Amino acid sequence: METLAGEERENGITPEARANYAARRDRLRGLMAERGLDALLVSRAPNRFYLSGFELHDPQCNESAGSLVITADGRDWLATDARYTDAAARLWDEDRIFRYGGDAARDLVGLLRRSGARAGFEAKGVSFAFGRELMAHAGRFPALEGADGLVERLRRCKEPAEIAAMEKSFALNHRLMRHVEEGLARGEWRGREERELAWEIERFFRENGAEGLAFASIVAAGPNGALPHAIPGRTRIPAEGPVLVDVGCRVDSYCSDQTRTFWAGDAPGKEFSRTLSLVREAQSAAMAVMKPGAAFAEVYAAAAAVFAAAGVEKRFTHGLGHGVGLETHEAPSLSPRATGALLPGMTVTVEPGLYYPEWGGVRWEHTVLVTEDGIRPF
Repeated sequence: METLAGEERENGITPEARANYAARRDRLRGLMAERGLDALLVSRAPNRFYLSGFELHDPQCNESAGSLVITADGRDWLATDARYTDAAARLWDEDRIFRYGGDAARDLVGLLRRSGARAGFEAKGVSFAFGRELMAHAGRFPALEGADGLVERLRRCKEPAEIAAMEKSFALNHRLMRHVEEGLARGEWRGREERELAWEIERFFRENGAEGLAFASIVAAGPNGALPHAIPGRTRIPAEGPVLVDVGCRVDSYCSDQTRTFWAGDAPGKEFSRTLSLVREAQSAAMAVMKPGAAFAEVYAAAAAVFAAAGVEKRFTHGLGHGVGLETHEAPSLSPRATGALLPGMTVTVEPGLYYPEWGGVRWEHTVLVTEDGIRPF
């Protein structure tokens, strides 16, 4: 067994990991049974990875590294093309690897037809054109229907190993934020472009153990901070003024996500200080009500009430938070329209913000783990 474990670890998967992926697929079969599905075509890259360890990222939006066909009888398939067959064989039984050709939709429908009379597919994980091709090839048999959200239901509550990976990711993110804050305080970035600081952030992450960025870094100086998803450009870091930094890294495949709004210089402006205080107060109010059973909309409302009392609620233009894990934006959502409640194991951001086009904005973000009796910030 030691030799086998060593060989598998060299190929990128341990026996323990293999067993964990199989257990996740078994739990998915229970959800499929509730829907009456004989098979499910899993096409979303993070879902495919969650269930198999195969390829967390697709090459680009119009390409796919492959899909899984999860079957009610447990005889699952990893479906891919010739480019990925060898990579698939490193972690999947070669007898259960299905290689499709140029007409992937036709070949996948043929595989689904062998797996039962009723199949589902992740409609949100494929283009409209590919979904239409699947339906056209399916005809009347097997019955093929959209079946989104099943794997995401499993992914909402993190397992201990996932939490451990996220703790590493967030520890590095905290180090990065200290690095940026200290540099701004010393004036090191005064007069430098936003995009230069964004590159310094990526370099720091890479040199300190990250696999890469969790998402494209946001560095927004002055009025650009009023854009929640600002793109770092040629705007220069001021001698005195706000700088919003929203960044994340990926460690052991799991993401971090944090926002801080700093003041570059020695004397924070009165409006900035008041806004930062309100944002931090709103965050604290939301976190105070977060525990298992708290409704998503209730958590949002706690933060929004602080802004409403101060007469600035119209400056809060986005949801309060979202799940983080294999993706930086995943279930659940903390918004006024969200349905459902917090559960132990959920990892969600709490990121209220206020935005003023004339001078900038302030956002402050913690990501928290929902525990059995409350929350714990990463």
